[in-house]
Amino acid sequence: MRNLKNSFFYVIIIGGFSALMYWTLLKGKTLEAGRNIISNQTETGHWNDFVSSMMHNLQHPLSILLAQIVTIILVARFFGWVCRKIGQPSVVGEIIAGVVLGPSLIGMYFPEYSALLFPKDSLGNLQFLSQVGLILFMFVIGMELDLKALRNKAHDAVVISHASIIIPFALGLGLAYFIYASFAPAGVEFISFGLFLGIAMSITAFPVLARIVQERGIHKTKLGSIVITCAAADDITAWCILAAVIAIVKAGSFMSSLYVMALAIIYVMLMLKVVRPFLKRVGDLNTTRESLNKPVVAIFFLTLLLSSYASELIGIHALFGAFMAGTIMPENSKFRNIFIEKVEDVSVIVLLPLFFVFTGLRTQIGLLNEPHLWQLAGVIITVAVAGKFFGSALAAKFVGHNWKDSLSIGALMNTRGLMELVVLNIGYDLGVLSTEIFTMMVIMALVTTFMTGPALDLINYAFRTKPTMIPEEIGNKSKYKILISFATPEKGKSLLKIANCLVKKQTGNTVVTAMHLSLSSEVHTFDVKDYEKETFLPLIAESESLNQKIITLFKISTDIDSEITETANHGDYDLLLIGLGQSIFEGTLLGKILGFTTRIINPDRFIDKITGKEGLFENSPFDERTRQIIANSKMPVGILVDKNLEEVNQVFIPIFSKEDAFLIEFAQKLIHNNGSQITVLDAVGQIKNNQAIQETVRAIEQIAPNHIMLTQDRTMKKEFLERQDLMIISLDSWKKQIASQGVWLNNTPSILIVKP
Repeated sequence: MRNLKNSFFYVIIIGGFSALMYWTLLKGKTLEAGRNIISNQTETGHWNDFVSSMMHNLQHPLSILLAQIVTIILVARFFGWVCRKIGQPSVVGEIIAGVVLGPSLIGMYFPEYSALLFPKDSLGNLQFLSQVGLILFMFVIGMELDLKALRNKAHDAVVISHASIIIPFALGLGLAYFIYASFAPAGVEFISFGLFLGIAMSITAFPVLARIVQERGIHKTKLGSIVITCAAADDITAWCILAAVIAIVKAGSFMSSLYVMALAIIYVMLMLKVVRPFLKRVGDLNTTRESLNKPVVAIFFLTLLLSSYASELIGIHALFGAFMAGTIMPENSKFRNIFIEKVEDVSVIVLLPLFFVFTGLRTQIGLLNEPHLWQLAGVIITVAVAGKFFGSALAAKFVGHNWKDSLSIGALMNTRGLMELVVLNIGYDLGVLSTEIFTMMVIMALVTTFMTGPALDLINYAFRTKPTMIPEEIGNKSKYKILISFATPEKGKSLLKIANCLVKKQTGNTVVTAMHLSLSSEVHTFDVKDYEKETFLPLIAESESLNQKIITLFKISTDIDSEITETANHGDYDLLLIGLGQSIFEGTLLGKILGFTTRIINPDRFIDKITGKEGLFENSPFDERTRQIIANSKMPVGILVDKNLEEVNQVFIPIFSKEDAFLIEFAQKLIHNNGSQITVLDAVGQIKNNQAIQETVRAIEQIAPNHIMLTQDRTMKKEFLERQDLMIISLDSWKKQIASQGVWLNNTPSILIVKP
């Protein structure tokens, strides 16, 4: 009755007011009498009017800008993905994407398409939007710098960093002397051209370097620590020098630039002495995600914008102000992490690729159409590598590093990436760099960034050293070794309980390693140590309560599933334990088993999910990870489906085939080390007909009477299953039971699914 009443009201309201609107429009038509009305309709017909309207919409500045953004993001993500697959930083792919979309490729071979997507009138909007992205990015870079580490390791870092700036700067200035007459734009003084070429040779891409260090697992080594500190010092010094160079170029002479520099010093002092203490007080009061509300976020964004605006007015570029604003943010790592997350997604994913493409639109490789121009490009690359690579390496050797570490520091400091493009675009906008020199320098940035990974590999090969991923103690083959790979501390604690129950009384002859891997894109340089400490703290506390010695292993990676299997296989482990999340199984039979109120779907799809054949959850990275681990691990793998595991006292082991016999070894270990009560279900009489298994069971009963019970009762009463702490089942049998949709599975406790 109520629905009928609502429907009647809806029809009356919509119908009545629609009729009233139609009557008003008809009446309004009579008001046009005597007026000169211009109609949009043409004599060619309604379809042509529609097409004309669509073409007009396509040429609207907003439509063009949105089409540019969509195209740029898709192309940049694709090339970034390709580069990551071949072991290169994604920034290399994004730079290549910019060059591809510019006049060097698309503009050369598909000029009509390029003119349609990137008309000259639209480039102004693209430039300003990309500048906003750069401002946000430089703000993030400033926040990612660990100034505490810089202060603690300042001596060696400053020597290496400043040597890696002054040597390539001098070489760049010397190169400018020889090419000024032929390649400097008309009306540009030598001091401006030379200083910009020098600073362009001196830049190191701190964010790219930090990612490479993390992904190669050397961030916790002495080498990783010193090179990140060097890059941070390099960034700060180079940006200060760049601000001075910009001031000189804009002022027109060195003496005039002194006024600009004086204003810049006053600005920096105000930021450090006035703004920074204020922001620290605000940050101390708002360290949680909940307290960081919109008014608080507005304060920090206003600081960023005002700092950028002030530095632009002074004449040292808005990007320096953004970088400065980032460095004075509160040093609390939780606060910085929360704020970076708010800013980074928009700046890195949406806005920053616009800058790469805008740079690509300025890069015209076709202008290098003569051999001597390519020879000059080769000279520029040689000078850049010689100055940065060898300058850093020699300085590192001088302060006491061995040749391997010194050359590695040189290779890493030679990475230029995005920061180089920022400097080049500033020089191009100021009219200091010609299009030819700009193009050559972009090629140099690509080459020096691309060569970092291969150079490090070559150095490692030359010195015949390999990164040690596994502690030496783990390499002892006489010990029973368990590797726990966990995603969250809670899952890690449950896995540790199982590992402890398997080796508790064999402390002198076992090794338990707890490993946590994080994606490089999810962990920032400044909070790696804090993140590692927070991740392992609950696990270390649990190990102490269990009196179980553990080795912790933490690594930043770009391919977690491969990293897990490589670490496990390289360490020659006897058992790998991993956790399986519950949430990805909602809507499946397993979801019901785990306590979800859901419908049962086709169990074959779940089976194929576990084996990786069908890909029901192929969009889930954890699903793919589990499949890869199962397929590539050389040792037994235990997959824990955790339902709040507290103890491992009552354990149920169903045996459904002769291939399940290996599970008796787990029963033996649990009884010996933990005194667990084991119930073994001989579902099809395999134990009864297998003399070897019977002898093993009798041996267990002699040593530990009343700890193992055999049964052939397949009724699986709910009361019995609810008393169990853990069920251990083979992967093959688990798949068969899921396929049969056994009702008893609804009441299972935590489950350890074992692949032999």
